[in-house]
Amino acid sequence: MSQPSHRHAGQLSILLVSAAPERLRELIYQLDLHDLRALTAPDLDTALVLAAGGVALVLLDAALAGTDLALACQRLRQACAPDPAPPLFLMSAAPDAQEQSRSIAAGAADYLKIPFDALDVAEKILVELALRAQAPPPATHATNHAATLHPQTLEVNYHTVLAGSPDAVVLLDVDNDRLIDANHRAEELFGLPQDALLRANLVNLCPPFQPDGRPSASLIPEKIALVLAGQIGVFDMLCRHSGGAPIDCEMRLVRLSVPGRRLVHARVVDLRARKLAEALRMGQNNLLEMIAKGAPLGQTLDSLMRLIESQSEGVLCSVMLLDEDGRRMHCASGPSLPADYAAALEGLEIGPAVGSCGSAMFLKRAVVVSDIASDPLWAPYRDLVAPHGLRACWSMPIVKQDSVLGSFAMYYRVVRSPTPDDMRLIDVAIHLAGIAIERSRHELELERHRAHLEEQVEQRTAALTRAKEQADLVNEELASALENLSITQEELVRRDKLAALGALVAGIAHELNTPIGNSLVVCSTMAERTRLLHESFPHGLRRSSLETYLGQAAEADVILLRNLQRAADLVSSFKQIAVDRASSQRRRFELGRFVAELMLPLCAPLRDSGFTVALDIPAHVPMDSYPGPLGQALSNLFENCLRHGFEGRSGGHITIRAVADYRGEIALSIGDDGVGIAAADLPRVYDPFFTTKLGSGGSGLGLHITHNIVTGLLGGRIDAVSDAGGTTFTLQLPAVAPPAGAH
Repeated sequence: MSQPSHRHAGQLSILLVSAAPERLRELIYQLDLHDLRALTAPDLDTALVLAAGGVALVLLDAALAGTDLALACQRLRQACAPDPAPPLFLMSAAPDAQEQSRSIAAGAADYLKIPFDALDVAEKILVELALRAQAPPPATHATNHAATLHPQTLEVNYHTVLAGSPDAVVLLDVDNDRLIDANHRAEELFGLPQDALLRANLVNLCPPFQPDGRPSASLIPEKIALVLAGQIGVFDMLCRHSGGAPIDCEMRLVRLSVPGRRLVHARVVDLRARKLAEALRMGQNNLLEMIAKGAPLGQTLDSLMRLIESQSEGVLCSVMLLDEDGRRMHCASGPSLPADYAAALEGLEIGPAVGSCGSAMFLKRAVVVSDIASDPLWAPYRDLVAPHGLRACWSMPIVKQDSVLGSFAMYYRVVRSPTPDDMRLIDVAIHLAGIAIERSRHELELERHRAHLEEQVEQRTAALTRAKEQADLVNEELASALENLSITQEELVRRDKLAALGALVAGIAHELNTPIGNSLVVCSTMAERTRLLHESFPHGLRRSSLETYLGQAAEADVILLRNLQRAADLVSSFKQIAVDRASSQRRRFELGRFVAELMLPLCAPLRDSGFTVALDIPAHVPMDSYPGPLGQALSNLFENCLRHGFEGRSGGHITIRAVADYRGEIALSIGDDGVGIAAADLPRVYDPFFTTKLGSGGSGLGLHITHNIVTGLLGGRIDAVSDAGGTTFTLQLPAVAPPAGAH
């Protein structure tokens, strides 16, 4: 059964073979813009099925080809039979010279590095398709390239690509160092007809030196060499118009796969509009900042005029302000206008035929005069502007809430009418000028209000003085009550602190008293026995007496070591009440693996017992936190389960599980099926020295230390739930711990 064709109404299909289709979304979009249909395959087998339907070009991820890259390419070509084998592009996320050599040997038309610029790759595909459709025969000598590779010998589709490009595009024959094709955008950009362009090379289109002082004659060949070596060249370049004006450009060079030819497809993007737009955006931000900081109006408007003048060649800008009576205008800013001309406009009364500015303010609409010499609005003022060579003036009223504040004008020394770009600049200018003027008028209005308020303040001062005297009496009574309240509050706080300190000292004393007391008893007993042994020494020692003493000494050593170790452990626990952040090492780790390793030594004593431990933690739960303190907290909770949860029982079950949510939080719980915690004791489990096993080995500090670690260094919280069926402690932890010192 024949395979369905992937050509739809003349539309060509491009086969994209990649296990990561999200990398290809932008490329698919670019192909669709050029009426190319993208077929995607996640593996080689699917690609073979799709290729059998007919494709124009294949883009294959080398990682999917396996170890035999040549065999994979051969299978793809055979799948397209009996159609001609399509060109094959290979892409690799980890390119190296060896793989690139194998790709060339396998017949790949190009070798791309992932990630790539989708626009550049789409352009490569378009050019490849255009040249593959009807490639010219290879020449026998490099000197014949110019003759055999005349533009008319190229496939028509390639010229369509050039003509449809929104940017300037030229085709360079590297061996002959000359341009052999160019589109009309290139003619417009460089101001040269096509025959002149085809007598030039890339160096001829640039000034002798770039802005960094580097000669264009050395920079361009270097970039071309990199492109011929397989790279996509994208770099900024200063070009030159035929009239001598510099042109800031971005140049993109792509090598074409034409047997026997070294051709470079060059796309030249004019950056002047982009840089002007960026300068306009930054200038607007600076002006808004000046307005916000209360800069003088004249200074703000002068900056605005210079900004607009920098956006259009040959323009002179001005702002006229209208009196509050709405009759006369004054020049507020015109940094580039002739000073005597600006002075002559001072105080002119607006009207329907008072030049551009006076008419615009009077009529409340734009007044565009393209030729001052012939426009009747300027008839009374032609003698005024003639000495300064001003030929065109466009004026726009600055209106806020139907009130005319002034006008913005653009003068030129040539006859001309505004373009859409000019109108956009006018909109920006009147918007910013309106903000600045309105703010300035508001400040003047506020100043008048302040002067009026001073009088009102004087009138109210006497009334306020009387009210103040009455308020002082009330304040004295309130101050006395507040003082009594503060004394009471401080006393309560002091008592609470003393009670807490007393509980702490009592707990420490109680816990340390037993091991220290035992050690003192043993030491005093051994001291007495040593004295007796020493007294009997002059009369001779019996062997039995010495053996008895040595046995007692060994037993005393064991008791002393055990009690002193117990005291040392208690002191260590006391020191851990305040977690030492500085010594805690932070790192990235997998929670499941960390807990499993932590549980190995803790579960070792439980072998062959009635206790079991189960871990329910998903794989790949990463954390960026402090594993040391987290392990201490889990160890304390585990020991708490064993010591308190199974009292009176010979067995039980402990479960440790974790659940990660979309907010980046992890719920880590440890639960048992033991006897539970009494409801009255549950609110106190985190108090220091609170334990139901006081005097039997428990210090009452384990859960207190755990609470401090979780809520402090780890940046989370701990909750406990308990009933007759057991107890569960849940740690709500952020996957990324807060910085040290954030709590």
